[in-house]
Amino acid sequence: MCPHALLHRPQRPRGFTLLELLVVMVILGLLAGYVGPKLFGQIGKSEAKVARAQIEALGKALDQYRIDTGRYPSTAQGLGALVQAPPGEARWAGPYLGRAVPNDPWGRPYGYRAPGEHGDYDLWSDGPDGQPGGADDAGLRSW
Repeated sequence: MCPHALLHRPQRPRGFTLLELLVVMVILGLLAGYVGPKLFGQIGKSEAKVARAQIEALGKALDQYRIDTGRYPSTAQGLGALVQAPPGEARWAGPYLGRAVPNDPWGRPYGYRAPGEHGDYDLWSDGPDGQPGGADDAGLRSW
């Protein structure tokens, strides 16, 4: 046998063994188990930040409404008064929002009451659970 024959031996394609594939699967599973909950926790935090920003923006629009009309919209008029003039409101100079009144990040309308129990008006979101006064909606209100 020629010494060069060993160098020219055809190479057999080599794949992964079952053990190697199992090790990779376990590592991927551990990473998903660690990263997944962290990622979904951040999504919940970002929704709360959006709700707080929307409440602040709606509060500024309500303040502008009061400057123009001398009072906040009544509970019956609701936040819709920021977009469309209520009947009989001669000093209305809106719209005070560039678009329709948004729902909260969980798809429900914001709560509004004027006069409020905590100030001139109360503006709030019931948070992800949709239940008033839950622990999840702490900080998602104007007071």
